[in-house]
Amino acid sequence: MEKTKNLSVPDTHTVTEFLKGHASRIFDEIVRYDKVVIVNKHSKPQNVVISYERYKKLKEEGADI
Repeated sequence: MEKTKNLSVPDTHTVTEFLKGHASRIFDEIVRYDKVVIVNKHSKPQNVVISYERYKKLKEEGADI
């Protein structure tokens, strides 16, 4: 698995991309590259998607998520 520390600006994707069948590719990239993805709906941020591993690490560090 190719993981690199991603400290750059989060990627953005639209809800439409998920609805058009790109979810699997997006989820794979989130895990493989430890990406943070903001999902926009009507050009406004609605959700943030991170890997389960990143989520667990944040919880262990005391993040309120």
